[in-house]
Amino acid sequence: MSIKIHTGQILHFLSAVTHEYFPSGALVTEDGKVVTCGDKESLLARYPQADITDHGERLIMPGMIDSHVHYPQLDVIASYGEQLLDWLNNYTFPAENAFKDPETGRSTAQFFLNELLKNGTTTAMVYGTVHPQSVDAFFEQSSALNTRMLCGKVMMDRNAPEYLCDTAESSQTDSQALIDRWHKKGRQLYVVTPRFAITSTPEQLTAAGQLLKDNPDVYLQTHLAENKAEIAFVEELFPERKGYLDVYAHYGLLGPRSTFGHCVHLDDQDLKIMSDTGSRIAFCPTSNLFLGSGLFRLHHQPSPVSVSIASDVGGGTSLSMLQTLNEAYKICQLNGTSLSPLEAFYRVTLGNAESLLLDDRIGNFTPGKEADFIVLNPAGTPLMERRSGKCTSLEELLFCLMIMGDDRAVAATYVMGNCLWNAMTDNEAKP
Repeated sequence: MSIKIHTGQILHFLSAVTHEYFPSGALVTEDGKVVTCGDKESLLARYPQADITDHGERLIMPGMIDSHVHYPQLDVIASYGEQLLDWLNNYTFPAENAFKDPETGRSTAQFFLNELLKNGTTTAMVYGTVHPQSVDAFFEQSSALNTRMLCGKVMMDRNAPEYLCDTAESSQTDSQALIDRWHKKGRQLYVVTPRFAITSTPEQLTAAGQLLKDNPDVYLQTHLAENKAEIAFVEELFPERKGYLDVYAHYGLLGPRSTFGHCVHLDDQDLKIMSDTGSRIAFCPTSNLFLGSGLFRLHHQPSPVSVSIASDVGGGTSLSMLQTLNEAYKICQLNGTSLSPLEAFYRVTLGNAESLLLDDRIGNFTPGKEADFIVLNPAGTPLMERRSGKCTSLEELLFCLMIMGDDRAVAATYVMGNCLWNAMTDNEAKP
């Protein structure tokens, strides 16, 4: 057993309103788990035999978490000129067809995970494609890196190209096989993944609900109320239901382990149902702006709902959660509210962990947590160095990072105590 100490500025959150900050701090880990964090001098004295890594005045904080992202859509980032439904048909579906080839999945998953780590993201809830092999490829690469990831096979049996459609029966069978193969294998977790109500028949949504009943500790992810044309189409397909959310409720898809991407156009009654069922929302700011979907009201909480923040690449425009916070801040400004720096960094660490029911394992530096952490460099670019040099408080420094920062602000990324990315020495993440 080896005690390791990382010194620098230390920041982590104990709740939405409580944080610990040590300007001259230390993080102590052992065998991939957090031992403690606190004042540098006292911890160096307590562990004189520890292996010490000094990060200078850089900021050490828990790894960031992305609650909604599509790894097969890397190659359609920055595809011009469409809103949601046309964007799916013209760009996304053709790109996803390539994942029938396991090698495409393997190479893309490797690149995607490498990019996540370069951007300081250590956990993500990820969409595969309709092909089971896309999920196998993703989990194989994640297992090799020992990253904590959540992923699922898209279920889609209508309103998509025939070459991408499965069936209600095959999607249930394939998903169950993937659950048996991957769920809780090491740090991997499975997510039942109907793309959205438009592309699933009632029979397939029934199958998704049955998967949740048969496997009560798996997750569910899908999309909800992202775009007004999407909502109108759902209402045409399910005229017997009271609205878009009621479709998912009818098939037993709501609950604390269910995360619904976007939710831009939910009304207060919908939000009450989300709250009453403990269902989660993933706020995807860069995607909502890029596709012109609308402005999600992060602080509009007539009923309390857990809201995570997500990149939603490829509709989203960056895997950087720092840049995602940049756009989230602007959306809040347009809605007449403010996303404070402390709230922002709480949300992409402990807050997102809480939303994914993983806060017993990741999200902060309380003893026994998995030692997934990052080292942020406020001098990642000359302009950032100049601006951050004028900061006189933690809040100012965090705001500088979330507005100006991207992958260049990430000096190092550690997973279970092991450095998988070092900006000074690495071209790609190393297992």
